[in-house]
Amino acid sequence: ASHLIDILLDEGHDVYVIDSLFTGSQDNLQDAKRGAPSRLHFAQQDVIEEFQSPEALTKLFGSDIQFDQIYHMACPASPIHYQIDPIHTMRTSVWGTYNALELAKRVGARFLLTSTSEVYGDPEVHPQPESYKGSVNCIGPRSCYDEGKRVAETLSFDYSRKHGVVIRVARIFNTYGPRMNIHDGRVISNF
Repeated sequence: ASHLIDILLDEGHDVYVIDSLFTGSQDNLQDAKRGAPSRLHFAQQDVIEEFQSPEALTKLFGSDIQFDQIYHMACPASPIHYQIDPIHTMRTSVWGTYNALELAKRVGARFLLTSTSEVYGDPEVHPQPESYKGSVNCIGPRSCYDEGKRVAETLSFDYSRKHGVVIRVARIFNTYGPRMNIHDGRVISNF
Protein backbone atom coordinates (compact mmCIF):
# COMPACT_ATOMS: atom_id res chain seq x y z
CA ALA A 1 0.00 0.00 0.00
CA SER A 2 2.93 2.36 0.50
CA HIS A 3 3.33 2.84 -3.26
CA LEU A 4 -0.33 3.84 -3.55
CA ILE A 5 0.18 6.28 -0.68
CA ASP A 6 3.11 7.82 -2.57
CA ILE A 7 0.98 8.27 -5.69
CA LEU A 8 -1.98 9.78 -3.81
CA LEU A 9 0.29 12.23 -2.01
CA ASP A 10 2.01 13.16 -5.29
CA GLU A 11 -1.46 13.92 -6.70
CA GLY A 12 -2.09 16.31 -3.78
CA HIS A 13 -4.45 14.18 -1.69
CA ASP A 14 -4.52 14.02 2.09
CA VAL A 15 -3.99 10.38 3.06
CA TYR A 16 -5.19 8.76 6.27
CA VAL A 17 -3.77 5.34 7.05
CA ILE A 18 -5.00 2.80 9.59
CA ASP A 19 -2.63 -0.16 9.86
CA SER A 20 -1.86 -2.69 12.57
CA LEU A 21 1.66 -3.18 11.12
CA PHE A 22 1.23 -6.94 11.50
CA THR A 23 2.97 -7.51 8.17
CA GLY A 24 3.93 -3.94 7.27
CA SER A 25 6.42 -1.42 8.53
CA GLN A 26 6.36 2.30 9.08
CA ASP A 27 9.75 2.32 7.31
CA ASN A 28 7.74 1.86 4.09
CA LEU A 29 6.24 5.32 4.65
CA GLN A 30 9.55 7.18 4.97
CA ASP A 31 9.48 8.57 1.41
CA ALA A 32 5.90 9.71 1.85
CA LYS A 33 6.66 11.35 5.19
CA ARG A 34 9.54 13.30 3.66
CA GLY A 35 7.53 14.38 0.63
CA ALA A 36 4.26 15.44 2.25
CA PRO A 37 4.44 15.17 6.04
CA SER A 38 1.42 17.41 6.66
CA ARG A 39 -0.83 15.38 4.34
CA LEU A 40 0.03 11.89 5.62
CA HIS A 41 -1.80 10.85 8.77
CA PHE A 42 -1.07 7.47 10.36
CA ALA A 43 -2.83 5.57 13.15
CA GLN A 44 -1.65 2.18 14.31
CA GLN A 45 -4.80 0.16 14.88
CA ASP A 46 -6.28 -3.11 13.71
CA VAL A 47 -9.17 -2.69 11.26
CA ILE A 48 -11.27 -5.19 13.20
CA GLU A 49 -11.56 -2.48 15.87
CA GLU A 50 -14.10 0.27 15.27
CA PHE A 51 -12.88 3.20 13.21
CA GLN A 52 -15.93 4.17 11.15
CA SER A 53 -17.80 6.39 13.61
CA PRO A 54 -17.14 10.11 14.04
CA GLU A 55 -16.02 9.42 17.61
CA ALA A 56 -13.53 6.72 16.57
CA LEU A 57 -12.06 8.87 13.79
CA THR A 58 -11.72 11.79 16.18
CA LYS A 59 -9.88 9.53 18.63
CA LEU A 60 -7.53 8.30 15.88
CA PHE A 61 -6.93 11.51 13.92
CA GLY A 62 -8.20 14.42 16.04
CA SER A 63 -11.40 15.04 14.04
CA ASP A 64 -14.13 13.36 12.02
CA ILE A 65 -12.84 13.20 8.45
CA GLN A 66 -14.92 13.23 5.29
CA PHE A 67 -13.29 10.80 2.87
CA ASP A 68 -14.05 10.59 -0.84
CA GLN A 69 -12.09 7.37 -1.45
CA ILE A 70 -11.40 4.37 0.78
CA TYR A 71 -8.82 1.75 -0.16
CA HIS A 72 -9.24 -1.38 1.97
CA MET A 73 -5.98 -3.31 1.69
CA ALA A 74 -5.82 -4.92 5.13
CA CYS A 75 -5.18 -8.64 5.53
CA PRO A 76 -2.02 -10.73 5.58
CA ALA A 77 -1.68 -12.31 2.13
CA SER A 78 1.17 -14.72 2.75
CA PRO A 79 0.33 -18.19 4.09
CA ILE A 80 3.11 -17.95 6.68
CA HIS A 81 1.43 -14.82 8.05
CA TYR A 82 -2.27 -15.59 7.70
CA GLN A 83 -1.89 -19.05 9.23
CA ILE A 84 -0.30 -17.66 12.43
CA ASP A 85 -3.82 -16.79 13.60
CA PRO A 86 -6.41 -17.99 11.08
CA ILE A 87 -9.33 -16.67 13.14
CA HIS A 88 -7.81 -13.19 13.19
CA THR A 89 -7.20 -13.43 9.44
CA MET A 90 -10.88 -14.20 8.89
CA ARG A 91 -11.92 -11.37 11.22
CA THR A 92 -9.68 -8.96 9.32
CA SER A 93 -11.38 -9.84 6.04
CA VAL A 94 -14.91 -9.85 7.41
CA TRP A 95 -15.03 -7.29 10.24
CA GLY A 96 -12.39 -5.05 8.70
CA THR A 97 -14.34 -4.95 5.44
CA TYR A 98 -17.58 -4.32 7.32
CA ASN A 99 -16.02 -1.42 9.25
CA ALA A 100 -14.56 0.11 6.08
CA LEU A 101 -17.84 -0.26 4.19
CA GLU A 102 -19.77 1.32 7.06
CA LEU A 103 -17.43 4.32 6.84
CA ALA A 104 -17.83 4.48 3.04
CA LYS A 105 -21.62 4.38 3.44
CA ARG A 106 -21.62 7.07 6.14
CA VAL A 107 -19.44 9.57 4.26
CA GLY A 108 -20.42 8.69 0.68
CA ALA A 109 -16.91 7.56 -0.30
CA ARG A 110 -16.00 5.30 -3.19
CA PHE A 111 -14.61 1.99 -1.95
CA LEU A 112 -11.88 -0.29 -3.31
CA LEU A 113 -11.41 -3.77 -1.86
CA THR A 114 -8.16 -5.53 -2.61
CA SER A 115 -9.03 -9.18 -2.95
CA THR A 116 -7.11 -12.14 -4.29
CA SER A 117 -7.00 -14.85 -6.91
CA GLU A 118 -7.39 -17.23 -3.95
CA VAL A 119 -11.17 -16.64 -4.11
CA TYR A 120 -11.10 -19.12 -7.02
CA GLY A 121 -9.69 -21.81 -4.69
CA ASP A 122 -7.80 -24.54 -6.52
CA PRO A 123 -8.90 -23.60 -10.05
CA GLU A 124 -9.73 -26.18 -12.66
CA VAL A 125 -9.54 -23.54 -15.42
CA HIS A 126 -6.42 -21.54 -16.40
CA PRO A 127 -6.43 -18.61 -16.73
CA GLN A 128 -9.57 -17.87 -14.72
CA PRO A 129 -12.15 -15.62 -16.40
CA GLU A 130 -14.13 -13.28 -14.14
CA SER A 131 -17.17 -15.53 -14.66
CA TYR A 132 -15.37 -18.55 -13.15
CA LYS A 133 -16.97 -19.51 -9.82
CA GLY A 134 -14.00 -21.45 -8.47
CA SER A 135 -13.26 -24.76 -6.82
CA VAL A 136 -13.05 -23.97 -3.14
CA ASN A 137 -12.40 -25.79 0.11
CA CYS A 138 -14.09 -24.02 3.00
CA ILE A 139 -12.41 -26.12 5.74
CA GLY A 140 -8.77 -26.34 4.65
CA PRO A 141 -5.83 -24.59 6.35
CA ARG A 142 -5.83 -21.79 3.74
CA SER A 143 -9.58 -21.23 4.01
CA CYS A 144 -9.25 -18.44 6.57
CA TYR A 145 -7.79 -16.29 3.80
CA ASP A 146 -9.66 -17.61 0.76
CA GLU A 147 -13.11 -17.65 2.35
CA GLY A 148 -12.47 -14.42 4.23
CA LYS A 149 -11.81 -12.64 0.94
CA ARG A 150 -14.87 -14.26 -0.64
CA VAL A 151 -17.00 -12.91 2.22
CA ALA A 152 -15.33 -9.50 1.87
CA GLU A 153 -16.28 -9.43 -1.82
CA THR A 154 -19.84 -10.50 -0.99
CA LEU A 155 -20.16 -7.77 1.65
CA SER A 156 -18.85 -5.19 -0.81
CA PHE A 157 -21.37 -6.10 -3.49
CA ASP A 158 -24.18 -6.26 -0.92
CA TYR A 159 -23.32 -2.73 0.27
CA SER A 160 -23.37 -1.60 -3.33
CA ARG A 161 -26.79 -3.12 -3.98
CA LYS A 162 -28.41 -2.20 -0.66
CA HIS A 163 -26.76 1.12 0.23
CA GLY A 164 -25.52 2.43 -3.12
CA VAL A 165 -21.85 2.40 -2.08
CA VAL A 166 -19.73 2.71 -5.21
CA ILE A 167 -17.33 -0.22 -5.03
CA ARG A 168 -14.49 -1.74 -6.98
CA VAL A 169 -12.82 -5.09 -6.30
CA ALA A 170 -9.26 -5.75 -7.43
CA ARG A 171 -8.25 -9.41 -7.39
CA ILE A 172 -4.50 -9.22 -7.04
CA PHE A 173 -2.49 -12.23 -8.14
CA ASN A 174 1.16 -12.97 -7.26
CA THR A 175 3.11 -9.75 -6.84
CA TYR A 176 6.53 -8.71 -5.69
CA GLY A 177 8.34 -5.42 -5.60
CA PRO A 178 10.29 -2.83 -3.64
CA ARG A 179 9.51 -2.58 0.08
CA MET A 180 8.13 -6.12 0.20
CA ASN A 181 9.56 -8.43 2.81
CA ILE A 182 12.01 -10.75 1.07
CA HIS A 183 10.99 -13.53 3.49
CA ASP A 184 7.29 -13.04 2.73
CA GLY A 185 6.79 -16.71 1.87
CA ARG A 186 4.86 -16.28 -1.38
CA VAL A 187 5.92 -17.77 -4.69
CA ILE A 188 7.68 -14.76 -6.22
CA SER A 189 9.65 -13.82 -3.12
CA ASN A 190 10.65 -17.46 -2.61
CA PHE A 191 12.30 -17.52 -6.05
